[in-house]
Amino acid sequence: MAVQAGRGGLIETNRVIGRGQTSQGIDDVVNTPVLSDVKRTPLWWWIGFGISLSLLGVYLISVVVLITTGTGVWGNNQPVAWGMPIINFVWWIGIGHAGTLISAALLLFRQPWRTSINRFAEAMTIFAVVVAGLYPILHLGRPWLFYWLLPYPNTYGLFPQFRSPLDWDLFAISTYASVSVLFWFIGLIPDLATLRDRTDNRFQRILYATLALGWNGSAKAWQRYQRAYLLLAALSFPLVLSVHSTIAMDFAVSQVPGWNNTIMPPYFVAGAVFAGFAMVLILAIPLRKALHLEQLITKRHLDNAAKLMLATGLIVVYGYAVELFDAWYSGVEFEKYMAYNRVLGADHWWAFWLLIAANGVAIQPLWFRSVRQSPLALFIISIIVSIGMWLERFVIVAVTLTKDFLLSSWGDYVSTFWDWSLYIGSFGLFGTLFFLFIRLLPSIATTEMKELAHHDAHHGSDSFEEARERYYGEEARA
Repeated sequence: MAVQAGRGGLIETNRVIGRGQTSQGIDDVVNTPVLSDVKRTPLWWWIGFGISLSLLGVYLISVVVLITTGTGVWGNNQPVAWGMPIINFVWWIGIGHAGTLISAALLLFRQPWRTSINRFAEAMTIFAVVVAGLYPILHLGRPWLFYWLLPYPNTYGLFPQFRSPLDWDLFAISTYASVSVLFWFIGLIPDLATLRDRTDNRFQRILYATLALGWNGSAKAWQRYQRAYLLLAALSFPLVLSVHSTIAMDFAVSQVPGWNNTIMPPYFVAGAVFAGFAMVLILAIPLRKALHLEQLITKRHLDNAAKLMLATGLIVVYGYAVELFDAWYSGVEFEKYMAYNRVLGADHWWAFWLLIAANGVAIQPLWFRSVRQSPLALFIISIIVSIGMWLERFVIVAVTLTKDFLLSSWGDYVSTFWDWSLYIGSFGLFGTLFFLFIRLLPSIATTEMKELAHHDAHHGSDSFEEARERYYGEEARA
């Protein structure tokens, strides 16, 4: 076995080290397409990137119309002051939770299978948070004054109202975004150094050398990297619970029937992880096919992700049942009527039963292993779940507000063209960022994959942590 110590990481030359891959083979599959010339970019990437750019143009046009005309272009009214923007905000912020859960929580619980999907899941988190974070700003009516939400000394003598859910969202999203970016970037450093050492292009070498922050692959560097990565994972994991709990409190602290409920925070967290895993599978399944990652993102990874999606989906269904039970058991007339309006209301009953079908019935085939390991079946189920989770947010936000305490406050909600153009366009923003990511950076954590494959091949009887320590020690001595 020929072993070399490289500044970019650990290089084991041309030997099968597990999972059907060589160390060089992992680099060829993941890193070589990133370093290839622009002319060698596959056609499917250009098509996807072009579609995303077109949708991004729709998004920008919608934002310009909104700013120049006002929030009246939306379907928001009285009593439904929160409409599509808040529905889409909660939906997008929920999608961003699975990446952090996969990367941070599974790392803390020593689950090696996370390695093949954590990188693009973390990227998905960041891009989803970017899209979600813009919605509350646009919803302000005067988005150019969003900095007034920040606590800073100013000549107007204004200061943020910290009892306002809007300010809670600001701090929750900014904290979650900053920690997620830092966690993602720290994990990228060894792979960026590998790209730096492999490329022959001067511009790419300067770019990746700058981003790699002088990484030299020494034992000391690895020790500090592992310590920082683990600490950030420990910091990120509670954020999965706290951020969407904060979003749920936007609703729970109100007096609106159907919102004022203590089950909202855990219910929202489970729903966020559920929707997030659905989006991970929606991205992972085409990605493994397009980038030929079948030996890195195996059916075992899909199976595990499907199990977690099934588990969180059952929690969400339990939340639906508890919500209806609480409305009945409370004895409060308004709560009972709100539950009735959601389930059998004349205007939007269809949304509730569609979300039950999408989130409760569609996931039942996941009990069978053959379904969990079928990429096509998982892809279809994940799309259905994503639609169902959007309908859940529609029922919670819009349908709830249509019926208030007083008959004089009752109304209906009808979305407009600009509501939908902004929502559809937001996929363009997300897609543009994601396509740039898979073209410019490795979508798989190659250094961790080599480590894991080495462990599988040589230290199968040892614990993962023991193999990790021996692996770094051997390579440092080499």
